[in-house]
Amino acid sequence: MKRHGTYKIANRSRALEPYVQPHLRSERRVQRIIESLREQILQGEGPDTLRVRKILSEPREVYRLEIELPELGYQRVTLLERDILEELLAYDDVRQRMGSSPWV
Repeated sequence: MKRHGTYKIANRSRALEPYVQPHLRSERRVQRIIESLREQILQGEGPDTLRVRKILSEPREVYRLEIELPELGYQRVTLLERDILEELLAYDDVRQRMGSSPWV
């Protein structure tokens, strides 16, 4: 378990990041967010630590993902579009954890 206030240092060079095409930069950012969410979902202890709610239907489906880590006194709230949520659910371990969470 990480101590509060310690952060992983990225092992990639950001020096060339401004020269990369914007859609590629955006895709990398989405992948980093998905990996971060996956790690935190798998850290959670019980079924009450994860909630997913649909908050918008139009013009796009938007979901609110809440991850609570009570041992750290921490709650993360992330808004995701449907396709990003489906990409997160593509991981079997995440789908298994979310299967027991309440969907509203």
